Amino acid sequence: MFIRKETTVSDAAPHEGLTGVYSIDPVHSTIGFSVRHAMITNVRGKFTAFEGLLKLDGAHPTRSKAYLSVQTGSVDTGFAERDAHVTGPDFLDSATFPLMSFHSTGILDAGDDRFRMAGYLRIKDVELPVHIDLEFGGASRDSYGQNRIGFEGTATLQRSDWGLDRNTVLTTGGVLISDKVKLMLDISAVQLGTQ
Repeated sequence: MFIRKETTVSDAAPHEGLTGVYSIDPVHSTIGFSVRHAMITNVRGKFTAFEGLLKLDGAHPTRSKAYLSVQTGSVDTGFAERDAHVTGPDFLDSATFPLMSFHSTGILDAGDDRFRMAGYLRIKDVELPVHIDLEFGGASRDSYGQNRIGFEGTATLQRSDWGLDRNTVLTTGGVLISDKVKLMLDISAVQLGTQ
């Protein structure tokens, strides 16, 4: 979700004024995913319990860092039976692996407030490199006097890389669940120590 600009943090040097540590606001953020089902449509879902920190260097954005932890049992696809299957032993196995995590290792400035973040994503007991394409959504000061920033991001994963390869072959050809999973991030974060 993009943050409407109410009071700009810094008009002269908008990125430099953003330097600081920010906590991801889960109430105003979404960590979602989409996966092709039965070769014909997309099923969408989200994680409802997560936390994270952003350490932003506004003068040198490529030195910024991000950390994220997600409760694997918090999957919500709008269908309880499917949620139980996704969080069960066939896939995320949240009883054994209650958390998945991400930490950044580098950021490239792609221009026009777009960035490409490299990092490592751990799902279950497998940690692999991923890239997230980010777009800076803006900065504002909310009605509580807190400095906020917004980012939107996407990444495409092959779930089998993390051992999440359970599937069913369809009689009409193809498989029930695509190996490709698209992650979609809408992040709102609050600067710590601004109140």
